[in-house]
Amino acid sequence: FRFIYVAMTEAQKAAASVTVFGDGKPSKSPLYGKPMVNPDIKKDCPKVVDTVCCPDIEDKLVMCRCWRSAKFPYCDGAHVKHNEATGDNVGPLIIKKDK
Repeated sequence: FRFIYVAMTEAQKAAASVTVFGDGKPSKSPLYGKPMVNPDIKKDCPKVVDTVCCPDIEDKLVMCRCWRSAKFPYCDGAHVKHNEATGDNVGPLIIKKDK
């Protein structure tokens, strides 16, 4: 893993550092009984969206964290349907140019 991390761009390192929710184990929604991606981070927010600034990116990347996107690893908004079905609150990671 260390070699792969070193070879990553700064934007990829930023995405890798905040992409995983919880302990990586699937958990069930207490309301819906379906698998959730985010069992315990910022559960008081309706949707968890994090933004990271990075100097070596051209414009902006929106990365999927629900694992449901047809354009994975990029977000296509599939988290909206996932959140409605499971009661989850996962949203994308936005990486934008550091100004």
